[in-house]
Amino acid sequence: PIQLAESGGGSVQAGGSLRLSCEASGYIMPSYCWGWFRQVPGDEREGVAAIDDSGRTNYAESVKGRFIISKNNAKNILYLQMNSLKPEDSAMYYCAADWSWTCDSESVVHLTNYGAQGTQVTVSS
Repeated sequence: PIQLAESGGGSVQAGGSLRLSCEASGYIMPSYCWGWFRQVPGDEREGVAAIDDSGRTNYAESVKGRFIISKNNAKNILYLQMNSLKPEDSAMYYCAADWSWTCDSESVVHLTNYGAQGTQVTVSS
């Protein structure tokens, strides 16, 4: 199976930036959909961004224009560059990967492989 490990979270002030990383190991299919979702305790998962095996990206409206998802295929590392952060971006962020009929920010929450720990992002106003 695939293993995913997120890193790069932290505490920043509103307007700041962070870059999250997700290192993947194990069995990785080339056709996987990759993405990020976030979750606040007590709330449902919220899909943030997705990237497919062709490099096509898709973003939730709430982060469009501020976040950039990318992937280093040679190293199997997924990134999420987060700019102009807002307090409402505060959450635990998880990376996910799996085969999926559709690969967009909404379907990311249904991918069955995701990091066990996540990485916490806290944005203060």
